Amino acid sequence: MAGGSGRRRAAWAAGLGLCAALLALLAAVLLRAYLLRAPAIPRLWARRGGTAAFSAGERLELKEALRGAIKIPTVSISPEDLNTTAMTEFGNYIQEVFPAVFSSKFIQHETVGKYSHLFTVQGSNPEMMPYMLLAHMDVVPAPPEGWDFPPFSAAEHEGFIYGRGTLDNKNSAIGILQALEFLLRRNYRPRRSFYVGIGHDEEVFGRKGAMKIAALLEARGVKLSFLLDEGSAILDGIIMGVKKPVALVAVTEKGSITLNFTVEKEPGHSSFPPKETSIGILAAAMSRLEQNPLRNLFGHGPELMTMEHLASEFRFPLNLIMSNLWLFSPVVSRVLAWKPSTNALIRTTTAVTMFNAGIKINVIPSSAKATVNFRIHSAEKATEVLEAVRNTVADDRVKIDVVEAFDPLPISPWDDQTFGVHIFQRTILDTFPDVDSVVPGTCVGNTDSRHFTNITNAIYRFNPLLLKPDDIPRIHGLNERISVENYEKQVEFLFQLIKNCDIDKLPEPHANSHEL
Repeated sequence: MAGGSGRRRAAWAAGLGLCAALLALLAAVLLRAYLLRAPAIPRLWARRGGTAAFSAGERLELKEALRGAIKIPTVSISPEDLNTTAMTEFGNYIQEVFPAVFSSKFIQHETVGKYSHLFTVQGSNPEMMPYMLLAHMDVVPAPPEGWDFPPFSAAEHEGFIYGRGTLDNKNSAIGILQALEFLLRRNYRPRRSFYVGIGHDEEVFGRKGAMKIAALLEARGVKLSFLLDEGSAILDGIIMGVKKPVALVAVTEKGSITLNFTVEKEPGHSSFPPKETSIGILAAAMSRLEQNPLRNLFGHGPELMTMEHLASEFRFPLNLIMSNLWLFSPVVSRVLAWKPSTNALIRTTTAVTMFNAGIKINVIPSSAKATVNFRIHSAEKATEVLEAVRNTVADDRVKIDVVEAFDPLPISPWDDQTFGVHIFQRTILDTFPDVDSVVPGTCVGNTDSRHFTNITNAIYRFNPLLLKPDDIPRIHGLNERISVENYEKQVEFLFQLIKNCDIDKLPEPHANSHEL
């Protein structure tokens, strides 16, 4: 009896200990969710609305200026295949529609690499460190099949402007110049100098445009407070579990490595085929790459900062989960891997983009070729990806050649001492009243900004547009469009950003505002 009683007491003690541990765990989860949130960037200014008042005439003007630019087919197919006639026309067009910019005594305009544009806006206070706004004029090809309106018609329908470049990235190129034009008409002279760069070959690596602009500025000894380029946006309904729109400012962008795969075998007649053809060998190799994705790196890059800063914005119970990634990270990483849009944030992605083989229905081809593009997570290097690919293919008959490779960009600062971050936060919150959260993130694509790492360590990628789920596939896809209201907001943002940058130093945190 005594032995049985002792075992019962031990069981009770173990049970109580387990309950205590579970209660302690629950308390820790709740404490982190509702009290101990991720460090945030404090607000330095009280929120205000109505930052820029454009007249009805100005709103019509900015819309028509964008439509005119969309009609110019500045297509880039490869570094050697650009519509240079259209790019020359674009240069003439911006001189026509932005006369104040081109006639200002304190703005210098230069053509770089024959078709790109660099504007130097000389501020009245040379002691203030300059910044740069970057965009590009070139667009990807847009065959008209499948479009509701011709892709270079700039058709206006139900409040939207349709056309290639409305989102990527003539909206930024024209929007920056439009904001500057409006400021000049109001006799505004910036105190802080800044640069405006408009590249002509961003879609094909930017070697003759942005790269040359960056080299020119570096040769002149220019150092920038920050650089703002395209990349991310205000996401509305895109982040699962978050109701309100979120401004995601990318602090890095993924690297890239493009590989060519080739298999060569003796040709022959299809009536007596070998056990494996060049097509079959290469197709099997491509299948292995797709079936064996590179490792999940959630928690090793800025995606962790994104989730931690957004934790309080998630609905219950996701707010508990995101506030306690120390506990739930393995689950979250698996969930993120389900959708292509979120899977791209947590690993190096694999995309088989080209496959070529065969010359006739009854001829065994002598060779098969494929091209695969990998977008590299910020925690990996191109050399690591190449090694992993070789191990996955594991077939000496498949020859692998590197077409081009570059590592992910360094992570830009995101803290309460960073000038650009505070300026973005202030301008976003004032321009977009429905936005409460401004958070750091990753740009999964590549931009011209990667060429400017020698003149600033503060590179940010943010297109001040409200994007909904059905907008994402339109970028480089069918029926690319921008709402007139959205574009007006973009110009308003840029107009106010230039003004906001003219402060000498950051003020103390605003006493009556919460942190973001």
